[in-house]
Amino acid sequence: MAGLLRLPIYLLLILPLSAQNSTPVGESDRGTETKKPAVPNPTKMDALRQLSASFEEISQRSGRAVVQIFVRSYVTPDSSQNNGQLLTAENSSGSGIIMTPDGYILTNAHVVKNAHSIKVQVNIRAEAEAEEQGSRQFNRPIEATLIGVDRDTDLAVVKIDRKNLPYLEFGDSDQLKQGQVVLALGNPLGLDNSVSLGVVSAVARQIKPDDPMVYVQTDAPINPGNSGGPLVDADGRVVGIDTFILTQSGGSEGIGFAIPSNIAREVYAQLKTQGHVHRAQLGLSGQTITPAMAEGLDLETDHGVIVSDVADSGAAAHAGIKPDDIIVGIGGKRIATVHQLQADVFRVKPGTKVTVSIQRESERMDLPVVTEEEKGGELDQLADLVDPVKNVVSQLGIVGLDITPQVLKLMPELRRPSGVVVAARQSSAPFSGPPLEVGDVIYAVNRRVVNNVEQLEQMVSQLKPGAPAVLLVERDGTLIYVALEFD
Repeated sequence: MAGLLRLPIYLLLILPLSAQNSTPVGESDRGTETKKPAVPNPTKMDALRQLSASFEEISQRSGRAVVQIFVRSYVTPDSSQNNGQLLTAENSSGSGIIMTPDGYILTNAHVVKNAHSIKVQVNIRAEAEAEEQGSRQFNRPIEATLIGVDRDTDLAVVKIDRKNLPYLEFGDSDQLKQGQVVLALGNPLGLDNSVSLGVVSAVARQIKPDDPMVYVQTDAPINPGNSGGPLVDADGRVVGIDTFILTQSGGSEGIGFAIPSNIAREVYAQLKTQGHVHRAQLGLSGQTITPAMAEGLDLETDHGVIVSDVADSGAAAHAGIKPDDIIVGIGGKRIATVHQLQADVFRVKPGTKVTVSIQRESERMDLPVVTEEEKGGELDQLADLVDPVKNVVSQLGIVGLDITPQVLKLMPELRRPSGVVVAARQSSAPFSGPPLEVGDVIYAVNRRVVNNVEQLEQMVSQLKPGAPAVLLVERDGTLIYVALEFD
């Protein structure tokens, strides 16, 4: 009896039923029926079979357009690994989505960050189909070209030189519902051609209070290597781009995040055609109304965004928006927080006409505002133009860029037509003196004009230890001298 008491409770519940149906010893051969396998009722299992077949169909069709991306990049080592090198090589991999038959691929910006070499491996099923059709085989990774990167949304576009590729289309992420079934496809931990099942946990999750980006949250298992892969709905359409997870263990804990397709669609279109993204703004500053703010300012409403400042000659000013106006809607959608306002503007192009609903004292009005282009943030894109072999000036601890038409697009108006732009720098400089900053433009060394990175490297390499080097630098539109002494 003591042994029986130690059995799990579910066995205690089962034992009496087993005893009632047991056959006494010696009677096992008395007219017993032939036993059959315990199988479910086939009729009742039809729904489950159909559901399983649907997942299989989506996985196979969508998976053909999911690729594995291999990247060799150069990164600045952390202080514990710094052996005097400005950049160190690093290999990584991620996922991507073929968006056109001629090889335009959407992925995450962090997958191709600082990439010096990008290669793409198409799906094994796409390889097999190409072989059956007598097409060119994709049995080796294909060299890819980086078309454009947008760090604000963490999206990038690369291109491979292939035709008649399987591809996916965007769905409407605004139509997603909490609890909707989705599939995450990609190459987690380098394991190609994987799929996981889950539901939409939240349709518009904000991660950082000051970040206009929102994400689709899902419990579909997502792991490192899934980045850049698609989150697809029951129609096989891309409703999100798998991007990151929140985890305490380092693995998936059912809290994954994907960039909504309606954001990705616009960014992809601009990156594909222009190589960069023009982002809109209203030309105003606003704050979410709090109960204390509503009471202290004696406002007519306790929700919305109060305009604290309006840029002179900006989009909002031209539309007639004034400080202390309360924004309560945009494009027919109710606005309760400044984050909602930023997120809605974040998704439209500069030059787009949007209707901003405001309350001015007791009067409600709808004002048409033509959005303007947001300025700033261009310096972050300089690193994408770096060649880690040609652009390193080790004596100064910097990575420099020649002033080219492409660089000029990312820089404010410069004082001189040629020089070297500082695109990256070491945290600890190999010289004595004030540090150089990202965005500095070096025009001369000891009055000798610098036209490009090669000249700059030659000039500083000829200086002896202890010799001074006075750089003529443009910083924030002002020419300054930076006096250095090499150790």
